[in-house]
Amino acid sequence: MHRIVIIGSGFAGLEVAKKLKHANAEITILAKTGHHLFQPLLYQVATGILSEGDIAPTTREILKKQKNVRVLQALVEDIDIENKVVIWRNHNEKQTTPYDTLILAAGAGQSYFGNDHFAVFAPGMKTIDDALELRARIFDSFEKAEIESDPHEIDRLLTFVVVGAGPTGVEMAGQIREMASHTLAKEFRAIDPTKARVILVDGADRPLPVFGEKLGDVTRHELEKLGVEVKTHAFVTDLDRDTVTLKFKDGSTETIRSNCKVWAAGVQASELGAVLRDKADAELDRAGRVIVEKNLTVPGHPEIFVLGDMMSFPGVPGVAQGAIQSARYAAKIVAARLAGKPETTEPFTYFDKGSMATIARFKAVVKIGKMRLTGFIAWAAWCFLHLLYIVGFKSQIGTLVHWFFSFLSNARSQRTTTNQQLVGRLALERLGTGSSGKLVAGEDPVQEIIDDEMTLSHTEESAH
Repeated sequence: MHRIVIIGSGFAGLEVAKKLKHANAEITILAKTGHHLFQPLLYQVATGILSEGDIAPTTREILKKQKNVRVLQALVEDIDIENKVVIWRNHNEKQTTPYDTLILAAGAGQSYFGNDHFAVFAPGMKTIDDALELRARIFDSFEKAEIESDPHEIDRLLTFVVVGAGPTGVEMAGQIREMASHTLAKEFRAIDPTKARVILVDGADRPLPVFGEKLGDVTRHELEKLGVEVKTHAFVTDLDRDTVTLKFKDGSTETIRSNCKVWAAGVQASELGAVLRDKADAELDRAGRVIVEKNLTVPGHPEIFVLGDMMSFPGVPGVAQGAIQSARYAAKIVAARLAGKPETTEPFTYFDKGSMATIARFKAVVKIGKMRLTGFIAWAAWCFLHLLYIVGFKSQIGTLVHWFFSFLSNARSQRTTTNQQLVGRLALERLGTGSSGKLVAGEDPVQEIIDDEMTLSHTEESAH
């Protein structure tokens, strides 16, 4: 039987598997997490509106009725192109899975533009771990400020900097501002949360630059009306535990004292792109994405498809729709091959269904072709479409319930934080396993931590 291996369980990986549900093939999904993440709503997990389960149902549950699919939680270590074998690990168990068709859809992580040391102080917004850590950092900042007596330190604790004014950065800045102004306004006694500073930084001349001048200006106006400070033509030159240093287009600089920073600027494709470069002579673009043929295969390797955020294809942005459409296209080709039918000779074409971003409660901007929407209508459209694309009826209902109470009363029911959320990712950083979705191929951080603890325990026992 034909063997199909899909690496990744994001929008592209999941979609191609579902589209091949009737295929006479053995499909294996290899993914480093056990869930399918609806990444556009990560910021709502970080700001206490949604729980992680609302936007990350398990992949096994989603595909439990699809009998031709097997789901394995695995860290892909290498790909033997010549022998058509994927080499992966689960903890210390190294295993191999052969393939006849290989589909790489491992997504992308956060890019710090060569300053990876920033990640320790400014988590990105690519994984559930990122969102939970940011939730802990945001709420912990208010808690620390409540017991702090130094007014300068209180100012630092209550200053939040969001780097990157794309949809994620705009949505994150707006939610932190709304949380401080409404949700937390009456909950503290020694501090006034409404006086918190929320600063949005970007190198472009306006927020949401890809939305065009009109919507960018509307977004800036609405953010500033909320109380968000928008700093454009500004680039981060340094960032540490206490400060963010900016350099502006005119050459001036500014240092902002801040406890909680969010990095929402730039993406870097999965490290597996480098494996294809080294093993299949694939070319990569500057973001590490694989430059594919018109049918989304690797040049010289028609059995290998690269989809979603991992692929570099003219005119296709790194958004969910790009991943989903590329998956549907690839699935049609694979299905035709399996059925012995001629595959399409038409090149992949991306259909832009528009862009949208929320600014705050009842406020959003939408760009669909020549149509521009703002305000409540745009916000309602945003809610409807995002709810539609969440996978699983239970997740949709859970999200809808949380939205109803949050939008009705400004309440945030998902505010539980733990020390584990604050320090867990830092432990991974010390192991050199990357951040915000970036995981070095072949490394198992969980097992390394366990091994370190066991070694320490044995050392202590020997000392006694």
